[in-house]
Amino acid sequence: MASTADSTSPVNLDSAQDRALEVRALYEILEQRFNGKVWSMHELMLGFTNDVGTIGRLILAHDGTWDIDGDVDDQLKHKLAECLWWIFVLSDRLDIDMTQAFASTMDSIDAGLQTTISATAV
Repeated sequence: MASTADSTSPVNLDSAQDRALEVRALYEILEQRFNGKVWSMHELMLGFTNDVGTIGRLILAHDGTWDIDGDVDDQLKHKLAECLWWIFVLSDRLDIDMTQAFASTMDSIDAGLQTTISATAV
């Protein structure tokens, strides 16, 4: 079975990360003004995990098992985008190149799946 993605095609998340870091810089201005310091890694991670938890509740609302106010799809779009923002912010703080990390991770997962699919063909 052929891979659905061409692993030689470059993945470029740079413009999205650049935009995420521009927005993060604005938050840092306010953090300095209000708190006298920017958020630590622990605070960033807590913000991220809070938004991930919100996505869980929104998925329940999307499936009809959790009642919320407002448009579920709009809120899901917002929170999913916000979580992507958190990933870029955290990876920047950790000095991780997300374009490279994403591409190599997808290549690795793809190779493992292709092997399993071939080995289990009937």
